[in-house]
Formats: sequence, structure tokens, C-alpha cells
Amino acid sequence: MKKILSIILLNSILFLNICQANSKPPVKKTVDLTKSTINWKASKVTGTHTGTVKIKSGFVDFDGSKLTGGTFIIDMPSLTVTDLSGGGKDKLEGHLKSDDFFGVTNFSESKLVIKKVTGMAMAGDFVVNADLTIKGITKPITFTTKASANTATATVKIDRTKYDIKYGSGSFFENLGDKAIDNEFELTISLVY
Repeated sequence: MKKILSIILLNSILFLNICQANSKPPVKKTVDLTKSTINWKASKVTGTHTGTVKIKSGFVDFDGSKLTGGTFIIDMPSLTVTDLSGGGKDKLEGHLKSDDFFGVTNFSESKLVIKKVTGMAMAGDFVVNADLTIKGITKPITFTTKASANTATATVKIDRTKYDIKYGSGSFFENLGDKAIDNEFELTISLVY
């Protein structure tokens, strides 16, 4: 009986060692900052504005072909406006960087940390649950991303009022008329890693 138990124990240990040798740790891939982009779009009653903001650093984690995590730091002073030029561009960029909006002097970085990822029916599509920090305020967000071995794309809608960005919001101010600005803005993210 002892011999049989010893053989079972030995086989169990060998099996666990083989499983551990065959399982690969998650792979951390660094985001290529020169090829990755974040474009933003904000709407108001009288139209829209578009622009960009740069990623300061970032990485994604993969377990095989499954996205499992990631962290991204956004360089808020890099925020630019792309639909205007000259004085109008400078004025809007200055206003977006002011305390009315992103307060980049005191909050030079925003951060997104992926907390949980679940797969969808189509290969490469994932539902991401993350924590987004803007102006020192962290809130959970959920969005869908398409991720492959070397790239990922996502469109993310963010309610700015959750991050104490209330300027021009009809939810907080009355009689704004055509000066009202939508609470949500949109980010179109394209990552290369």
C-alpha cells in the first residue's frame, strides 16, 4: 500500500511540474509611444472640437492571445486641438488645460489601469473594466477593445462631470443656451506594442 501511495504521490508531483513548465507567465508588452495615438472629440450645441493627447508610458499584459491587463499614463500637457489654427487653437488649448477643464498645472497625468478583462464572441474582442483617474479622481469605466498580438483599438466615452469637470454642463448650470457643452467626450485609441 505504501508503494502504491508513493507512486501516486510521485506521479502527482511529476504532473504538477510538467504543468508548471508548460504554463507561460503573462507577457508584458510596452506601448510604442511613437506609433500609438489618442484622438479626442468633444461636442457642444454649436458643433464639435477634435484633438490629440499623448501617452507618456504604457504596457499591456497578455496570457497567450488573451488581453489580461495594462496600465497607461497620459501626458495631459500634451493636449492639442486639431480642428482650429492660430489664435482660436491657442485659446481653446489654454482653456482645456486650465482649471475649468483638466487643470494640467496641478494634474499633469491621467491614468488608466485595467482591472478585469473578459472575452466576447468574436476572437480578439474584449470587454475591459478599468479604473480611470483624471484630476486626481478615480472612477470605474467599461469599454470594448479589439486587441491582437501587436495592436489594440478602442473607442471610449467618458463623462467628464464624474471628474469634477463641470464647465458649460447643462447638468449643473441653467440658461447656457448655445454655450452648453456635452458631458461626454470621446477618445479613439490606437495602440501599437
